[in-house]
Amino acid sequence: MKQGLRALRHRNFRVFYAGMAISVFGTWMQTVGASWLVYQLTGSAFLLGLVAAAQQLPMLVLGPIAGVWADRVDRRRLLVATQVVALLQAALLAALTFAGAVTVTHVVLVSLVLGLTVAIETPTRQAFLLELVESKEDLPNAIALQSTMFNSARLVGPTLAGFVVAGFGEAWCFVLNALSYFGILAAYTAIRVGPRERRARPAHLAAELAAGFRWVFGLMPARRLILLIAGVSFFSAPWQPLMPIVAAERFGGDSRTLGMLIGAVGGGALCGTLFLALRSSVLGLGRMIAGASVAAGVGLTLFAIAPWLPLAALGLPVLGFGVIVAGASTNTILQTVADEDLRARVISIYVTVFLGMGPIGNFLAGAIAERIGARWTLFAYGLALTACAAAFVHGYAAWRVAMREVYARLGMIAGPRGGAGG
Repeated sequence: MKQGLRALRHRNFRVFYAGMAISVFGTWMQTVGASWLVYQLTGSAFLLGLVAAAQQLPMLVLGPIAGVWADRVDRRRLLVATQVVALLQAALLAALTFAGAVTVTHVVLVSLVLGLTVAIETPTRQAFLLELVESKEDLPNAIALQSTMFNSARLVGPTLAGFVVAGFGEAWCFVLNALSYFGILAAYTAIRVGPRERRARPAHLAAELAAGFRWVFGLMPARRLILLIAGVSFFSAPWQPLMPIVAAERFGGDSRTLGMLIGAVGGGALCGTLFLALRSSVLGLGRMIAGASVAAGVGLTLFAIAPWLPLAALGLPVLGFGVIVAGASTNTILQTVADEDLRARVISIYVTVFLGMGPIGNFLAGAIAERIGARWTLFAYGLALTACAAAFVHGYAAWRVAMREVYARLGMIAGPRGGAGG
């Protein structure tokens, strides 16, 4: 158990962990409340996809640029600024909803603002983790514990949000989210980190941005991981915006059904992150990524085709487990092998792909679901996700050899043929 909690021995990480835990619960409250509000206002699969896309699309454009900023500036101060903006958007959405003046346009615009803050905050926070634990040996555990916290919130937050919506209305979900940001703001205020050593950097932002892309796409193991995660993100993302339709029209449920279905995905994801937290090394994560990607595709396909709610719900934890293990393991590998002066840029590219491909998948899925229905849209996406995973598995042997060479160059194993490099 101590092995699985070793990153918490660092005081800064403990403070961050407590504050972020409060904040992410609130974020899930708003996510569920906003999706149910849009469904109640319109009943449109397309608009549900549009709201999800508005929250995630800024990552595609701003994510890589945010990585350059995070390599240049004080990361803690940048994180504080993003949380203040996020607090204000939640408060505005709550006020509009309480006043009875909220429209779908308001929800889309507020979601876009939240997406802009997330696009800056996420790669900055991921790069900030090493400053919090001050040790590459504890970094994989810090990433896993962070994912555990996020997915604990995904398990509990949506379920709680479903009952809040049913009992008090969507506005209270937005109020609780606004209040939750005070937790992470207090944490960032209390964190104390030393000055970060920075190497000489190119004069132009474009040159720094290009350096990050050259590193990721010039290294075969990193390139294949990014392409796989792009497929996992694109084809797995639509389960969330289409879930209100599935809960209400396919299974005859209400907001509580919606919260429990989303919570089932979070339960699987939580199991995945707990599993990763107990690992002591980055070695062997390649096998985890291959197997988890296949599991995600199978879980989504099962959920789509199952005729009864209990059977359909069995696929959701498998989906959550697969997506989070593949994503968190890729994050861990990239953070471990990236140079410090490129870390935020490399992670911003990963985050851009992992979170930024989703809105495109959501937008397209919403349009398709208007024609063929949510069920068959999710079925098609599940098959496509399984095919992406199968392609990675097919080339896994070559990927593993190349990854061993990287680990050997970094001194993590004795040589290209030593240790379990994949």
